[in-house]
Amino acid sequence: MRVEVIQGVLLPFLGTTLGSACVFFMGGELRRGVQRALTGFAAGVMVAASIWSLLIPAMEQAEGMGTWAFVPAVVGFWLGILFLLALDRAIPHLHQGSSEPEGPPVAWKRTTMLVLAVTLHNIPEGMAVGAVLAGWMEGSETITMAGALTLALGIAIQNFPEGAIISMPLRSEGTGKPRAFLYGALSGVVEPLAALLTIWAAHLILPALPYLLSFAAGAMVYVVVEELIPEMSQGHHSNLGTLFFALGFTLMLTLDVALG
Repeated sequence: MRVEVIQGVLLPFLGTTLGSACVFFMGGELRRGVQRALTGFAAGVMVAASIWSLLIPAMEQAEGMGTWAFVPAVVGFWLGILFLLALDRAIPHLHQGSSEPEGPPVAWKRTTMLVLAVTLHNIPEGMAVGAVLAGWMEGSETITMAGALTLALGIAIQNFPEGAIISMPLRSEGTGKPRAFLYGALSGVVEPLAALLTIWAAHLILPALPYLLSFAAGAMVYVVVEELIPEMSQGHHSNLGTLFFALGFTLMLTLDVALG
């Protein structure tokens, strides 16, 4: 496998791991306002990536269909939404700031379900990187290596605060620092795995690439609307989450246009 692909696959995981390492250097629990800001930032990055790095390239890939070029984007988007909906219903997990688990009832530890919640929304991020890298590997004229690495870098940047958001609350609940770091880092392992599976699927069925791009977009938008936006709006009314959503959105937009 090419070095550039390995770098792209591992970048988001590195962001999660470095963020999880904050548990060794920062004392106490993240303040609620900080969590809202970081969650809003992650949501903004994911929405911008869904549009500029996934949906627009999906339609460009299908431009041979003429006025029907929107079909792969719409179909793939809805498949991604339904896929995450199915995972959301099938996997027991617990969102930050919530006391009521989602998914099938199980007698699992709270820490396990918190990690699963983050792991769940890391899947579409890995798929997004894998789909874009697959397009570059297949010689797509609309997807460059710079664009693929820009997406991976953008997701890595938003994964840094996500790693802290999972490891530090675990520490505040009594989990030791090494174990809190390990849980935070492990929540990101699914990203390179999802990326590699997506690359394999795109290589196997090349005409499916526009659908895979928009599939990843739909999955990411599901996570943003179902999980991140409610989390950034919880508690005392604050515009902090909204402002950081805008910051994340414009940062990802800038990276994609300037570097992609």
